[in-house]
Amino acid sequence: MTAIQSIRKLILMALCLPAVALAESPRVGVAEFSNTSGAYWWGGGVGWELSSMVTNELANNGSFRVVERSNLEAVLGEQDLAASGRISQGTGAKIGEVTGAQYLVLGTVTAYEENTKGTGGGFSFSGISIGGKNDKAYMAIDLRVVDTTTGEIAYNRTVEARSGGFGLNFGLSRNGFSGSLGGYEKTPAGKAIRAAVVEIVDYLECAMVTQGGCMAEYDAKEEKRKSSLKSLISLD
Repeated sequence: MTAIQSIRKLILMALCLPAVALAESPRVGVAEFSNTSGAYWWGGGVGWELSSMVTNELANNGSFRVVERSNLEAVLGEQDLAASGRISQGTGAKIGEVTGAQYLVLGTVTAYEENTKGTGGGFSFSGISIGGKNDKAYMAIDLRVVDTTTGEIAYNRTVEARSGGFGLNFGLSRNGFSGSLGGYEKTPAGKAIRAAVVEIVDYLECAMVTQGGCMAEYDAKEEKRKSSLKSLISLD
């Protein structure tokens, strides 16, 4: 092989790399989120709004091929995932066949808390505090990734997010809040939601794409979460 031929081969290989990488990227769909936390900001349509935020962030991450909501909604509606939080036995393969998704991401908001400390001044209305206060929010989301070929849970994790009322801004790569969540974008709730979305996508990239050493960080977070829960248990 001549030097020119070798150069041409290298160029062709370089041009093919993005296509090969894309073909090997996990193809995922994000189902409507559900809620068991009693969060005051949860209302009609919020489950799909959270799904869309995660979908947009996954699409912009570059490590995933993402199935559009319109391709998911009809077949997932038959599963009533928002109510059950799970896929009925034996139907995972059908979902994969109809939607083209290899994996389906399911999320349930299981905890939401706000801690408000007064510093004088300001006022509060309908759960939203404005001025003179330092608000902090905490959110936990149970995340499950189902393999649509087998219907089994391939990955699962409880994702936690915290935010303060001042000085924190977890920006998403594109598209902000809309619909029912539009009024909460700059509140502690909104910042906790943004933080949770970023944490979800970072975890999915680590678990499903990068793998290896990055999982140590999430294992440590999970161990810390479990230890915190154990410390709350009283046997008196």
